[in-house]
Amino acid sequence: MRSVPLRFSALAVVASLGASACSNLTPAENAGVFGTTGGIAAGAIARAAGMSTAGSIATGVAAGALIGATTYIIAKHEASVRQRQIADTRARAAFKRMSAERRRTAPAQTSSRSPLKAEKIPRYIAVDTVKDEHTSPRARKSVMIWDTQSEQVVGNGVYDVQTPPPVGSTARFETYSAQYVGSGS
Repeated sequence: MRSVPLRFSALAVVASLGASACSNLTPAENAGVFGTTGGIAAGAIARAAGMSTAGSIATGVAAGALIGATTYIIAKHEASVRQRQIADTRARAAFKRMSAERRRTAPAQTSSRSPLKAEKIPRYIAVDTVKDEHTSPRARKSVMIWDTQSEQVVGNGVYDVQTPPPVGSTARFETYSAQYVGSGS
């Protein structure tokens, strides 16, 4: 029997067992497991690409921290009408402020080769809404996603988060990468 297919099969079995073992972990435990695994993988790839040992370790640690430092979504539930309205109002205020800031910091159009560029407004922003009876008791914030292109709330889901990201940072909410604006003020 060839060793490559055998190694591949063994790796697939180990990976599936590892993934199934993570199904009952808390979000923090999952972040630790996947952050560590991702960091090791990033470090190994960096080392294989020819980076020094110290450089590959630094790359692995940074990648692991980035993977592990996620927004801990405790639960997702359907938004009430009130939650949706509040999220929409706050997101519109944040978007208006971001647009005004972008216009204010945009370079004068005197030269087409200006080295300065205005900061781009992100496609999605994550905005706080109010908690309701469906909110997890462990949640510090209830967050909804707002699309800056269509200027409306995306879907009808509220994400209850245990650890909200810092205001201004980008966080992942399922399939959306959104800039967290907090309450939008």
